[in-house]
Amino acid sequence: MIYCCFKNQIATTTIVATSGFSIARFLVNVDSSQSKDKVGDMPLVHTEQVSVDHLPFARSYQLDALDMAKNKNTIVFLETGSGKTLIAIMLLQSYAYCLRKPSSSLAVFLVPSVVLVSQQAEVVEKHTNLKVGKYWGEMGVDFWNAADWKKEQDEFEVLVMTPQILLNALRHSFIKLETIRVLIFDECHHARGKHPYACIMKEFYHPQVESNNLQLPKILGMTASPINTKGSSDKTGYWKNIHELEILMNSKIFTTASESVVAEHLAMSTPELKHYKHVDIPYLLVEKIASELNTLEKKFECDIEKANLEEPQKENMRQRLSKLCSTFFYCLKELGLWLAIKAADSSSSQGSEMYIWDKLHKCGVRILTNFSSDAFKVLSSYMPSDPDWSICDDMRANVVNGYLSTKVICLIESLLERRGLKDLRCIVFVDRVVTAIVLCRLLNVLLPSLSGWKTEYMAGSKTSLQLQTRKAQNKIVEEFRKGKVNIIVATSVLEEGLDVQTCNLVIRFDPSATVCSFIQSRGRARMQNSVFLLLVKSGDNSSCARVENYLSSGEVMREETLRHAAVPCRPLDPEIYNEVFYQVESTGAFVTLSSSVSLIYFYCSRLPSDGYFKPSPRCVINKELQKCTLDFPRSCPLPSVTVHGSVKTLKQLACLEACKMLHKMGALTDNLVPDMVEEEEDAKGMGHVDYVDEHDIYVPSELVGQGLNHSAKIYYFYLLETNRSFSYDIPMDHLMLAASSELNFGEDGMAFELEVDRGTVTVHVKYSQSMSLTSEKVLMCQQFQVELFRVMDKNNFNKLKETLDVFHPLNDRTVYDYILLPTTGSQQSPTIDWKCVRSILYKNENIFHDCPLPKDQYNIVQTVNGMVYRCVLENSLVCTPHNGYIYCISGTIDGTNGSSVLNLRDGESITYKKYYEKRHGINLQFEQEHFLKGRHIFPVQNHLHKYNKRKEQERSNAFVALPPELCSIVMSPISVGTCYAFSFASAIMHRIESMLIASSLKKTLADYIDTTKIPTIKVLEALTTKKCREQFNLESLEALGDSFLKYAACQQVFKMHQDKHEGVLSIKKNKIISNSNLCKLGCSRKLPGLIRNEPFDPMMWIIPGDQMEAFHEVQLSTATKVFTKGMRKIKSKVIADVVEALIGAFLSCEGEVAALSFINWLGIEVDFLNRPYKRSFSAHPENHVNISFIESILNYSFEDASLLVEALTHGSYVVPEIPQCYQRLEFLGDAVLDYLITLHLYSRYPGMSPGLLTDLRSASVNNDCYSLCAVKAGLQKCILQASQELCRQISSSVRNLDPLLMGSTFGWESENSLPKVFGDVIESLAGAILVDSGYKKDIVFKSILPLLEPLVSPETLKLQPVRELYQLCQKENYVLKKPVVSCENGVAAVTVEVEASGVIHKESCTAHNKAEAKKLASKAVLKSLKESMSTEPHPTPFLSSPKGQKRKEEGKSHGNFVPSVL
Repeated sequence: MIYCCFKNQIATTTIVATSGFSIARFLVNVDSSQSKDKVGDMPLVHTEQVSVDHLPFARSYQLDALDMAKNKNTIVFLETGSGKTLIAIMLLQSYAYCLRKPSSSLAVFLVPSVVLVSQQAEVVEKHTNLKVGKYWGEMGVDFWNAADWKKEQDEFEVLVMTPQILLNALRHSFIKLETIRVLIFDECHHARGKHPYACIMKEFYHPQVESNNLQLPKILGMTASPINTKGSSDKTGYWKNIHELEILMNSKIFTTASESVVAEHLAMSTPELKHYKHVDIPYLLVEKIASELNTLEKKFECDIEKANLEEPQKENMRQRLSKLCSTFFYCLKELGLWLAIKAADSSSSQGSEMYIWDKLHKCGVRILTNFSSDAFKVLSSYMPSDPDWSICDDMRANVVNGYLSTKVICLIESLLERRGLKDLRCIVFVDRVVTAIVLCRLLNVLLPSLSGWKTEYMAGSKTSLQLQTRKAQNKIVEEFRKGKVNIIVATSVLEEGLDVQTCNLVIRFDPSATVCSFIQSRGRARMQNSVFLLLVKSGDNSSCARVENYLSSGEVMREETLRHAAVPCRPLDPEIYNEVFYQVESTGAFVTLSSSVSLIYFYCSRLPSDGYFKPSPRCVINKELQKCTLDFPRSCPLPSVTVHGSVKTLKQLACLEACKMLHKMGALTDNLVPDMVEEEEDAKGMGHVDYVDEHDIYVPSELVGQGLNHSAKIYYFYLLETNRSFSYDIPMDHLMLAASSELNFGEDGMAFELEVDRGTVTVHVKYSQSMSLTSEKVLMCQQFQVELFRVMDKNNFNKLKETLDVFHPLNDRTVYDYILLPTTGSQQSPTIDWKCVRSILYKNENIFHDCPLPKDQYNIVQTVNGMVYRCVLENSLVCTPHNGYIYCISGTIDGTNGSSVLNLRDGESITYKKYYEKRHGINLQFEQEHFLKGRHIFPVQNHLHKYNKRKEQERSNAFVALPPELCSIVMSPISVGTCYAFSFASAIMHRIESMLIASSLKKTLADYIDTTKIPTIKVLEALTTKKCREQFNLESLEALGDSFLKYAACQQVFKMHQDKHEGVLSIKKNKIISNSNLCKLGCSRKLPGLIRNEPFDPMMWIIPGDQMEAFHEVQLSTATKVFTKGMRKIKSKVIADVVEALIGAFLSCEGEVAALSFINWLGIEVDFLNRPYKRSFSAHPENHVNISFIESILNYSFEDASLLVEALTHGSYVVPEIPQCYQRLEFLGDAVLDYLITLHLYSRYPGMSPGLLTDLRSASVNNDCYSLCAVKAGLQKCILQASQELCRQISSSVRNLDPLLMGSTFGWESENSLPKVFGDVIESLAGAILVDSGYKKDIVFKSILPLLEPLVSPETLKLQPVRELYQLCQKENYVLKKPVVSCENGVAAVTVEVEASGVIHKESCTAHNKAEAKKLASKAVLKSLKESMSTEPHPTPFLSSPKGQKRKEEGKSHGNFVPSVL
């Protein structure tokens, strides 16, 4: 029987599954019986609503609502889809004038769920020009401070957020109620009980109303149903609920006169009831399965009891197991066996659709997944075993056998009746997540082949058990809009929340729990001719009555609202909101009796914790004495609070009292947030300070001066004495450096080494004399060095033609003002070779001047320049224009001329004359002239970085034979030794300039630190990064400085903040030593300009006298100035590394006092003053630990044995006599051990290469190492702890430890990771000894060192396997792929894969955590790689010469002359 009527009448269909039929047969019946009108196409029409595409023209009822909202607080009660958001937008626009910045006023738009935040914010942004901020919990707003919120309020005009965020911000006084001009409550029907909507009104709005505060926000509420209950049997009950909402919201409700007003603009769905006859699942089947599930549950309850879990964890597991069993049983009875099987299948994997297993202990995960897997097997055993059987075959058989319930059959039939819809958009509403999941799986089995429809499920994220993310939900909604998904099986998440495409079919599989739920779910069906279908069990009169009530509720609520429109809102009863509270006078932040509990738990959650205990308060209530005692974790400065009062509010009273006391102690800030949160936000703010990476490059003032003037000038001359560590036939002359300022190198001068491929060249810089030079002489010297360096830089005459003779004197500009000059005379007493300097003035017409040789045919030779004396050629620079090469000429090759025979490499013999004619088309005119002995000009190279030494050095006497007539003189006279020496000049000057820059820093610090003991080269080492590729860099000093700074900062905050727990101490320490802070301090002291961060590039070296840009002066201090020669980019970490390296430099050379002075100069206030460690400790230490035993292990006797108890007390061990756990001492001990071990390694291996200290330090200072030491000493037996999990891990790890590892303190070889607590205890004991001894570090080292021995050495160093594998792959160019990580049943599995020379090395390992599994897998791959490398011969690599170092012409020995063209 089918009949339809509209409005509040119902179309009813009765379905009784009494005859056998299949899905296919049902489809045939529907095709022949349904009318086209009934099943015809329903067009997909969007109802008029606010969208991001366009703003529709405001309707009359919307304008009426706006008028009312502008005049008084209003709740807009309109149907879903009627455009309530448009009214809110128009209200915001009307207030825009007073919201625009720089106004301090705000509008706040509250939405009940996270998914609505972005959705509503986008609408407001689209249709207003107001700046909109969006806020939800996952953004970390719970941890924001006042500064964060002020920044948001200064930037945005409308804040869209969930209500709890606003409630917290108001309570903490981050946002003031008087700054809010408009306050919008979306879905305001939630405002009841303890909902944040209600709390905002009760705690903040109504007290202000009572005090007649006129600066209150305008309230606008929006709802599709002002009642959020099951409704009422009479109109009085409806009005009572409505009036309560009006009173709470201090607002009157606006609505239309009738539903028809909205119906003119909005398509309304036709409600239909579809009855199904309930058929019970066969009784025997249910009984058998229930029995087996109960047996299974008891079995796993036993497993829970046997599990090594703490009792609260066990109880949690029992509850979850019971709930899981109930879920399967519910599915069996209400949905059918097939869907119960799917429920068990869905929850049997760790990546369950139903549950978030990773919130559980791994043992619990294993138990629950195993139970689900076993339940799946039990349930599946009652299904047909025929592989050809399908759930689609016979619907009647499915019902009879209990595979599917009649309710599920009714849903399937309801959908298939509408299979003719061109574009189905259907939402099926259910109560439970499991129902949504299993129905989705069923429909995706049945429907795709029959109708092509795809089904997805959606469930809200309010429950901690639900896994579906917002990203997944948004993807489903988007596919629903596009038609890729046709049916969504959903919980109440789609009643309000996500902006889902309007539907042409909405099915209530489960009945609505409230009037609001009914109205909102019905409102989803807003297409033309859409249907709202309700599945109701036949004969269920109560359900039918409830539906009738729900259908009529809309009109009843409207009538009652209109009838009482003139009734004013009476004030809210003061007893409701006049709650006891504590308020901070300075900020206005307050906490009430009811909110104090959550604040205390939030505070405890921010205390330090580990994997074995979570800090939380323990509440003990004595009802007889009406007393409550609140005990806090050991890291809390407040041990306990005791209050008396009404049993009903005892816990709240205790929490409120605790809030007061914690605030007075400073543990809660003036905004009543945990001090930890405030510190974290401050630290986060420091890390986000805008950093400008452009910095000056400094030049030392000693090398800078004014350009040429017309007067004589004093220059200071320094001999650059060069000595080689290798033999070489080419002589190397000394050079002379003339500077316009004295260079402060000390009495002994300066010495350093340069690298060449044959060995090293040692340079000694010695003061020679001062001398006055005329401006003409200075100009000549500058021209000489400019031309010579240009020749050596270009190395090719063709590139020099345009610039060789171009010279621009630098008049009155601040530029490099030094000159490099050649020397002559003996090596012991060289003098300036002015004759060579004048070679720049060489002219053709002077060729016969001052030559004692006879003017005969031998001594006068033909060149490109004309006729010249042979002696002019024999010490000159020449070029051969036909190929552009430049050569140093050192003499004549007697007996070799154009008629001489040249033996070519292919075996052919030919005369030089014919060779040049054949190869170059050059006819030698003077073939009898003796050839010149030439050598290619020496290239300028970076001699500051290491060279690969040649195994077979080239012959040092290699040269070429040159016909004089092909040579053009560039400079003469100039010797080969001078040219060779000048090829090192740029590298020498770069090092001198760097040393002078380092010296500038020493001068700057001289007023603060005694810098006489620190060598300048050590300061330069601290300023030189690894990127420079020089013989030294800052790595070792950085490691040393980092450890000292960490210790200095830790002991400072430890002593200065004795009432703070380890979490706050760590944050305060990190704020001091963080890279961002060190960078900021380094920049404030102008350190970036001093840093050497790029390898020396000779091609970019500025030739003195050839400078285009002037320098600019920078004052480092009152007594020290430098100059800047440009800008370069430096990363902030580099600056921080240099700061640490400078600390290490002063520490290594001048000790801790100098290092502390430098730290204080930077702006970090630390000292090593001994301050008493104050704390109350009432316990007798000997009652808790074996003092003599531990003192014998440590070889130290404690003055205050209570420090020993504190050092051994884990956070899980809560007894009143012991006020603190070991975390504070561990914090201090970690720093002192790091520093002591680093200092020990640095001092013991002074010649170690840069970076080795870092590796040694990493190998020695790590938890694996410390934990192994603790086990060797038996300290694990002394730990005071009350954690079953920790106890289990201690027992297991010690039992499984490889005995071979007990002879070493190195942790990488362990196959099983030891509990971190072991290492923590070593650190806390070190901290305890440090405090007890009056901060005497040598006593700590003497006590702890025996436990750590044998310490790792360069010979025994083993890198951590993950790092070793990474370095090996880098060195050998192997491909290291990204590790594949998985987690199943609480066990982590990591696969590491390396491709080496086409061979794949792949290993997978498992462990209890990912880090350990990765370490084991890396070890296995390393072993495989090393084995394969040991069996394959490795060819000797080809060591190529540096670019331009060796040419083909240099490949022949004397007597086997090679033309320059080869």
